[in-house]
Amino acid sequence: MQEKNSFKGLIQSVKSLDEFTKTQAKSAVNQMLTIRNWVIGCYIVNYEQKGEDRAEYGENLLEELANRLQIKGLNRLGLNLCRMFYQKYPQIWSSVTTKLKSIPNFDKLLPHFDEIDVTLNKDEICYSVSNKFQLDPEILITQLSFTHIRKIMSIDDPMERYFYELECIKCGWSVRELDRQISSKLFFRAGVSKNPKKLLEETVNNSEVQEFDEKELYMFDFLNIDANQKLNESDLEQALMDHLQDFLLEMGNGFCFEARQKRIVIDDDYYFIDLVLYNRILHCNVIIELKTDKFKPEHIGQINSYVSYYKDCEMTEGDNPPIGILMCTEKGPKMVQYVLNGMDENIFISKYMVQLPDKSQLEEFLAKEMKDYCS
Repeated sequence: MQEKNSFKGLIQSVKSLDEFTKTQAKSAVNQMLTIRNWVIGCYIVNYEQKGEDRAEYGENLLEELANRLQIKGLNRLGLNLCRMFYQKYPQIWSSVTTKLKSIPNFDKLLPHFDEIDVTLNKDEICYSVSNKFQLDPEILITQLSFTHIRKIMSIDDPMERYFYELECIKCGWSVRELDRQISSKLFFRAGVSKNPKKLLEETVNNSEVQEFDEKELYMFDFLNIDANQKLNESDLEQALMDHLQDFLLEMGNGFCFEARQKRIVIDDDYYFIDLVLYNRILHCNVIIELKTDKFKPEHIGQINSYVSYYKDCEMTEGDNPPIGILMCTEKGPKMVQYVLNGMDENIFISKYMVQLPDKSQLEEFLAKEMKDYCS
C-alpha cells in the first residue's frame, strides 16, 4: 500500500497541513501587527502636527492616549515605539496602504484612513527613497516581525539598520540572536574584516560552543579614546579595567576576570602577564598581552612562554590547556602566518580598535552584500 493512501500517510498529511496553516496564520498575525503599529504611529504624528486640540495634551499626549485606550501593548512606551516606527520607516506607506485596502470592507473598518496625510513625513520619505541602502518595504513587512524591527529601530544610522535587516532575513536570526549580533557590533566587524563572508557565515548562535571563537577584530570603542591619542600599554590596560564589564562582553561568552599584572616566576626572574581571564564554557585560562603598536615577531615569544608556563604550573583538575591572545593595533597577515607556523594552536593574534571605522569603508562592503543578496 502506498504511504500516501495509508493511515500513516493520513496522519502525516494532517500534521503537515496543521503545521503549514499555523505558520501562515502566525505570519499573517505578525504582518498585521507590524502594519497596525505603523499606522498608529502615522495617526499620532498627524495628530501632533494637525490636531485641532493638540495643545491641550502637549507632552502628555501618549500617556493620556494610553490611559484612554487601555489596549494591551499600547502603553506609553508602546505608542512611542509606533511613532518611532513611522518616523524611521516612512517609505513603507505604499505597501501598508495596498495591504489594508485589500481587506474586505476596508472603508467601513477604517473610515478615516484615507484622510491621514503621509506627506507630513515627505522629507524623510524622499530621503529614504534616494537612499540606496533600503530594504524593499514588502520584504520588511513580510519577513521581519515587529519585535525584530523594534530591536533594529534602536540604531540611528540607516545604513547600519539596513545591514541588520538584511542579515536577519538571510540568516533567520531569532530576536535574541539579533540582539547578540548588534551588541557584538557585527556591522563594523564585517566592514573591516579581511574575510567578511566567513565572518557572516559564523554568525549562527554559538553561545555554548566548546571551542574558542577567535575574533579577527576586537572593538574597544567603549573606552572613548581618540584613535590618534598616544597610549602606552599600562594606560590601555587601566582603561579596560575601568570598563571591565564592557571588556568582558566584548571578549565573548563565558569570560570572567581573574588577574591583572599577574606575577609569575621563571628561572628566578619575575614576569608580569597583562591580563588573565577564565572562560567557564571552555574551562580554561585565557592569557592576554596588550601591544599599542603593530605586531612584531618578537611579541610571539612572550605570549607563548606565558601560555606554556600556565600549562605547566597553573592548570588544575578539569582545566583545558590555556589560550593566549596577543592584541595589537595592526598585523601583517603573511608575517602572522609565518610566525605561527608550527606554533601551539592555542595562540592567537588579533587586532583591536578604539574607534569605529570610517563609514565609507563600511558602505563599500554593504553595497556588495546587497548586490549578492539581490542576485
